[in-house]
Amino acid sequence: MEGAGNLSVLVAMLAGLLSFLSPCTLPLFPSYLSFVAGVSYDELTGAVRSARTRRAVLFSSLCFIAGFSLAFVALGLPFSILGQALATHQRAIGMVGGAFIIVMGLYVAGWLRIPFLMRYWKVELKARPAGYVGAFLAGLTFAVAWTPCVGPILGMILTLAGAVGKASTGMLMLFAYSMGLAIPFFLGALALNRFLTLFDRYKGFLPVISTVSGLLMMAVGGLLVTDYFTILARMALEFTPAWLYKYL
Repeated sequence: MEGAGNLSVLVAMLAGLLSFLSPCTLPLFPSYLSFVAGVSYDELTGAVRSARTRRAVLFSSLCFIAGFSLAFVALGLPFSILGQALATHQRAIGMVGGAFIIVMGLYVAGWLRIPFLMRYWKVELKARPAGYVGAFLAGLTFAVAWTPCVGPILGMILTLAGAVGKASTGMLMLFAYSMGLAIPFFLGALALNRFLTLFDRYKGFLPVISTVSGLLMMAVGGLLVTDYFTILARMALEFTPAWLYKYL
């Protein structure tokens, strides 16, 4: 999959956004924020929030983001290295990985039941460690333990990271995935009341988002199986600035 880096990075960032918008992440966003900031829900959503509360929310959200970003990138490292080591078998990896992604897409769209993925493997933290270190540790926990929310889509990105055949690109993909999840999280923390208003207005579309996410995953899987992902990536290179290409 030589040359597939820039397209894979864009797919990874979109996947991070879809993970944030998933029905088991987005509705719980205020609860996550309240927990990592160490403030009550009333303090968090009050019409007038104190400077201390705003500061706690913003800095805690950044620490939380740093925690799950580090975990995702670290998780992607072995997949990226393995993919590079097996560079001579990239076609086979693409076919097997594409089939796996299609199955995950069927699951995310709600058209296939996979019982073990439907279990909420999460660590119950009744009281987080104090301060910003606690928010960082909560981010690590979110990344490694909240399997049903991020697992299927993250699995697609890990598969792509192994299929691109370049460790640096695989790591960049996991960072892009983290940013796709982190940017809306931070923007939501920055303007929480507006976020809650928008969520109340559009929460009925969450099942549609799941279906769209599944369809996109199946499309990516199909492109991998047929090797059209590489063809599209080569076409995308024509629109990639030279300064960006050298990092992909």
